[in-house]
Amino acid sequence: MKEIFPRVFKVKRQIATENLVPGSSVYGEKRISEGNVEYRLWDPYKSKLAAAIANGLTNMPIKSGDTVLYLGIAQGTTASHISDIVGEKGIVIGIEISPKPFEKLLELCEERKNIIPVLGDANRPEDYSEFVEKVDIVYQDVSQKNQGEILLKNARAYLKKNGFAIIVIKARSIDVVRAADEIFKKEIKILEKEMGVLEVVSLRPYDKDHILVVLRPKQH
Repeated sequence: MKEIFPRVFKVKRQIATENLVPGSSVYGEKRISEGNVEYRLWDPYKSKLAAAIANGLTNMPIKSGDTVLYLGIAQGTTASHISDIVGEKGIVIGIEISPKPFEKLLELCEERKNIIPVLGDANRPEDYSEFVEKVDIVYQDVSQKNQGEILLKNARAYLKKNGFAIIVIKARSIDVVRAADEIFKKEIKILEKEMGVLEVVSLRPYDKDHILVVLRPKQH
């Protein structure tokens, strides 16, 4: 068992997080114990952040005690592992627009008290201002055409000056015809107006035509 990031571990060739709710799995993932600590295996085929870590991500800014604004949280698969990482002193505020996955998310939040579910549109950050103050991390995984623009809107509204942003750019949600690399370059160019790019990681073979980008606000 080797800790590669705070509360994120390498178990042989697999990734795991220290389970905040011992005895409980979220999406059928396996659990293993070492000493008095239980870990949840983190499947890169079911989580884009896990895929990035499996593909050699070096900048992993999420840590214990952080407040994370998660845009496009869906039913909470990846968010459950972020919940493990930020721990009892951290918070994950999850924005989801679709009612069906939101229902599943509500079930997860009954067990994981550090996840706050918000039914809302990430395109309209002003709509959930009553639930969000300044955050350490904006994490985005949405299937919209204006992915870069959505991240910048939320970062302007809620990200601390010394915070970080992580975005999954999904080429086929933006354009089904154009080359993925061309789409990625265009979205990164939008982000670079206000953000510095720290790292770009391809998510192949786990997700086709997806990249994960780690960013930090430019200091003016």
